[in-house]
Amino acid sequence: MTSLLSDERQADDLPDDDSNSPLLPSPAGQLTRRAFLAESGTTGIAGILASAPMAASVASAAQANADAAPPSSSMALALRVNGKPHALQVDPRTTLLDLLREQMALPGTKKGCDHGQCGACTVLVNGRRINSCLALALSHDGAEITTIEGLARGSELHPMQAAFIKHDGFQCGYCTSGQICSAVGMLREAEQGAPSHVTADVRRTGPMAPLSDAEIRERMSGNICRCGAYPGIVAAVREVSLAMPRAASSRRSRA
Repeated sequence: MTSLLSDERQADDLPDDDSNSPLLPSPAGQLTRRAFLAESGTTGIAGILASAPMAASVASAAQANADAAPPSSSMALALRVNGKPHALQVDPRTTLLDLLREQMALPGTKKGCDHGQCGACTVLVNGRRINSCLALALSHDGAEITTIEGLARGSELHPMQAAFIKHDGFQCGYCTSGQICSAVGMLREAEQGAPSHVTADVRRTGPMAPLSDAEIRERMSGNICRCGAYPGIVAAVREVSLAMPRAASSRRSRA
């Protein structure tokens, strides 16, 4: 574009060619506007035609390199997902999230940010909550994976699922599976005595339940709800948290 503008400015400085016929000769020793523009156009077209073979050569070389790239080898992976064993062949680069959604037809685990920042992809691995978008599937060979699809027992909802429905702890629902899985894992951490940033006495041992609202908000801060359904989420987790001491006492009595 700059070259064309420069050519036009240079052409403006040239004398006008009053002849309407390009066959009539110009005054001796004088470059006319018509001759200058004709020469500029010819040069530009020649440059474009000269660069075309080079562009075709570059594209051909890129395609040849792509065709020559060796295919990634798959590796064996054994997982127990929602109580069922699976033997799989996976690309070493596959994340646990993509494996669950694309190869195992478990779309309940959502892909949100894909950077481990929103928590929509949270699942339980050997009982602990993780962001599955940041975990390579092969790094969890032999693990027990629980997704949102595996929390219920048949038609009986998990207590956390029932509490979310009761307290309306969702709106669009996209983050809900991650919120519920995270809450289940978080309450297990609290039951094992793991403190949080807002725990008043970090030297305390034993179960942390029941949890205050401040504890629940802090421990669930890695799960984002863009709809803002936090009051219902906190209420649901609080209800299940309050029931934990009774459930633990019941387990001890049966033992």
